[in-house]
Amino acid sequence: MGLKIERRVERVNGKDLSYTQFVQQYLVQNQPVILTGLMEDWRACKDWILEDGKPNLQFFSTHFGNSKVQVADCGARECMEQKRLEMSVSEFIEKWVQLSSSRESISNEVSDDKSLLYLKDWHFVKEYPEYCAYRTPLFFCDDWLNMYLDKYDMHTDPDSYQKENEISCSDYRFVYMGPKGTWTPLHADVFRSYSWSANICGKKQWFFLSPSQHHLVFDRYMTNAVYNIFEDVSETKFPGFKEAIWWECTQEQNEIIFVPSGWYHQVHNQEDTISINHNWFNAYNLSWVWDILLTDYKQARDLIEDIKEICDDFEGLCQRNLAANTGMNFRDFLVFMMRFAFANLFQFHHLGRSGKNPLFWSSQIAQHIVFNLQSIQSIALKMKSVGVCTHHAFSLKPSKILEDHSFMELFTTLKKNYGMMHGPFEIVYEEKMGLCSDMDAIFCDFTNPSIGSSEDLVQLIDFAFEKLGFVASKSLPSRKTRYNLEEQLMCRD
Repeated sequence: MGLKIERRVERVNGKDLSYTQFVQQYLVQNQPVILTGLMEDWRACKDWILEDGKPNLQFFSTHFGNSKVQVADCGARECMEQKRLEMSVSEFIEKWVQLSSSRESISNEVSDDKSLLYLKDWHFVKEYPEYCAYRTPLFFCDDWLNMYLDKYDMHTDPDSYQKENEISCSDYRFVYMGPKGTWTPLHADVFRSYSWSANICGKKQWFFLSPSQHHLVFDRYMTNAVYNIFEDVSETKFPGFKEAIWWECTQEQNEIIFVPSGWYHQVHNQEDTISINHNWFNAYNLSWVWDILLTDYKQARDLIEDIKEICDDFEGLCQRNLAANTGMNFRDFLVFMMRFAFANLFQFHHLGRSGKNPLFWSSQIAQHIVFNLQSIQSIALKMKSVGVCTHHAFSLKPSKILEDHSFMELFTTLKKNYGMMHGPFEIVYEEKMGLCSDMDAIFCDFTNPSIGSSEDLVQLIDFAFEKLGFVASKSLPSRKTRYNLEEQLMCRD
């Protein structure tokens, strides 16, 4: 059954785009794009490839050979994923070299290879922080997920966090390596996050399906999805598959592809390939994260509904299962949003306080921060409407948050990123002293001493917007003239 390929992914020179243009054309529209011209100064593009453009496998064995990594067997399926093996980088490289020698000696076609191994999800940045292989492009710097995981564990409940649990990742920045013919089955990314993938060497072919058509690759019950779009897909089991309209592109060496939220995709390495991949999310796709959390929560609850009457802590069990299967639960997500709400509130007040920057209130950075806070508030309202309490409530006290060294680092990183994205604003203050005075100015009249629920978070942001408008002696834009939040959050193909 042939695919209906009717769209090609756009290719754009990244040097010709501003951050704001990228946001409006691709983040807000949730559209894929290939970006060129952004990898010229990367160390990985020098160390990791040979003069003929092929992977420098010996370099990896010599410098990183002892690392333990996850390797997918592209010829073996386990449920909806490829079978995973664990081995050292040196062992993986040895098998790759053996495969290459075999292909050269007997002129094998890739289709004759019984088992192709593909190194995936190598947490290279976390394992080798001093080796600066690349620099995250400006367009992807507003990465709340990895920014947060550099300072905090995702799981706030110790019962949900297991060091050996792969889903409890330390970050979502990966290196992928595989010979010609390796591939990744059809899937949508973890948390329905954005992702970007940079080809250090080699060539990848991508097949995309927009969110509006994802139901066409599922069965009638929306339970099971197509595993491989090039298999003989059963029309009985997947009756809509033949109607799906696909996007396609070939990603060359030194090109970066942006994968939007909720787009199912299947990827094939057409040459020996090394790539760097990040999953990430921010205010523009926060609603996607909540949607998948809610969907997975309902499934987790339904699976154990029959033990509800005999379970002492049924909701707690549902949340633990959600954390184990999805990567976080409601409480983890709420605490995540709380910390980013505080960080953005302090940024907002700091940058425009006392009217020292009269142009601040109409600047792109001010609009960005307001949008972030409105997005957080919108999701908190949705969480409140579900009516499920976050298990083992966690609270943040405005009076104590500045004593958290990790929060101060998060705040500083966020400030740096805003400067890169929108240009620096002149700020004159002593960091800790300035933040303390900001906290007092914002929260001195707030009646709730701690923030422990989605309702608290909604009230905090409403209160802070009004208070900040008063402190700065400026009127914040009205709710009607601020960023049209729902239009931007829900703008899906």
